[in-house]
Amino acid sequence: MERVEIIPESNPNPNDTDPIRKAITAGFFYNCARLQKSSESYTTIKCEQTVHIHPSSSLHKENPKYAVYYELMLTSREFIRQVVEIDDKWLLEVALHYYKKNEIEDAKRKMPKTIKTK
Repeated sequence: MERVEIIPESNPNPNDTDPIRKAITAGFFYNCARLQKSSESYTTIKCEQTVHIHPSSSLHKENPKYAVYYELMLTSREFIRQVVEIDDKWLLEVALHYYKKNEIEDAKRKMPKTIKTK
């Protein structure tokens, strides 16, 4: 397996969490899930296993389109815990050796529409 390197650099904007979330994505790219069309559950990208964000998570009601998780927990349903919202483009950037471009792009066509609230 090829090692992926990210060049460490200082973040000039401390309010920008993208570099941190991108680094987490690089470490946990194999634990990635995407929102299903129903917007109630997620599917892991490689295994296509249905999972739900754990109710104790701060992202439980947020429904990010893509998420990386640390832990998969089985209770009455399968829950993902320690969840971080990610950008789907990062998966191809940090884990092109693991994901195929069509796995990510096909999912974009099946995504639920985002409802903007004022």
